[in-house]
Amino acid sequence: MTPDGRWRAYEYDELVARDKASLDIFWLKDDSLADSDNLPPPEVIAQEIVDDLEAALEQFRLIAGDLAEKPA
Repeated sequence: MTPDGRWRAYEYDELVARDKASLDIFWLKDDSLADSDNLPPPEVIAQEIVDDLEAALEQFRLIAGDLAEKPA
C-alpha cells in the first residue's frame, strides 16, 4: 500500500476527526429479512439449514478424500 494509492490504511483517530466520519453500519441490512411476516415457518427454515449443512459436509468429505489420496 502506498500513501497515494487507492487503498490506504488510516488510523482510527484520522477517521473520527473527519467531518462526516461514521463507523456505524446500521445502513447495511438485508431487506429480505425486514418483513418477518413473509418468513417461512421455523421448521422449514430449520430443514433448509440442515440440508445446507449436510451438503457442505459432503463436499468436505470429498475434499478430505481427495487430500488423503494425494501423496504428501
